[in-house]
Amino acid sequence: MSDHTVAPPRALFCTYSRAARELGIGRRQFDLAVHLGRIGTVPDEGGGGRRVARAEIDRLRAAPGFPDALTRSVEAVGTTEAAAVMRVPPSRFTRLARMGFLVPVTFYLNRYRAVVWLYLADELRQFTADEGNATLLTGRAPEGTRDRLAAGLDLRARNWRGRHLGALLRQAEDPWQRAGALAALLDPAQIADIAGDPYERSHLNRFRPGPPTHGAPGSPAALLAERITTAADPDEIARLRSDLAHALDQARAHRPAPRPTAKPAPPRPAGNPERTPRAERPGTGLLGRLLRRGVRGAGAYSFRNSPSCTTDTSSRP
Repeated sequence: MSDHTVAPPRALFCTYSRAARELGIGRRQFDLAVHLGRIGTVPDEGGGGRRVARAEIDRLRAAPGFPDALTRSVEAVGTTEAAAVMRVPPSRFTRLARMGFLVPVTFYLNRYRAVVWLYLADELRQFTADEGNATLLTGRAPEGTRDRLAAGLDLRARNWRGRHLGALLRQAEDPWQRAGALAALLDPAQIADIAGDPYERSHLNRFRPGPPTHGAPGSPAALLAERITTAADPDEIARLRSDLAHALDQARAHRPAPRPTAKPAPPRPAGNPERTPRAERPGTGLLGRLLRRGVRGAGAYSFRNSPSCTTDTSSRP
């Protein structure tokens, strides 16, 4: 007998929590890295969501600068920290974000149900280092842009939706999932207008991801998150509708939506097909049963000695 104990083989796939621990990052950072495509995932064949292959964990651990490089790539900061990274006042940073120059990577709702946008610190450093952006960091905004800002211009939600859609499409693995990703940014009325068939629409909704989780379903926080996720600008809606219609054409060609099948007719009883069914043959009702009892039962009451018969039985010979 050998003195050496054979180590059990390592699992080929890990849950998200296990993968985050092995990579030395927090769960929020891990989820963001997956959303951005920094960490590849695969569907669980058992239907338990998605998992991370052991080979993917080994690849990340072997990358130069691990784990600091991975942590740095998913560092997300709010307005105050972002302004410090770019060395500009928070007010200027907010204007740049509202004008669409800086794209949020995620958001959360604070205790006052106010939206707090987060940005990738790495992207902010790259924006600051680009000499072409020097005027935006120090000069005045163009007059037309200032007027639009005064009128309420704010592209943060729209830009986040574009980034969010890109993440959903990266994880889509067939045409129906791609169509569901596009449908995730449209309200149900828009989807019903494009996918008019109820069976097709029901199948599409199976692949339509919901908005990021914020609070219990139906709560004010959840409704606010749903509103941020739903396209609002007319040109944005028009583009998504066109893309969804095209994606649905591809999905139908790939695999039509399932439909209920008609139940087969019950088989006919064996024997003579022209034979009258028992329920329709004469003498099988209540009257027939009474007649048969009267004939078979000894001393049973019969209709012939019934006083209601037309023969007069009251007179004797």
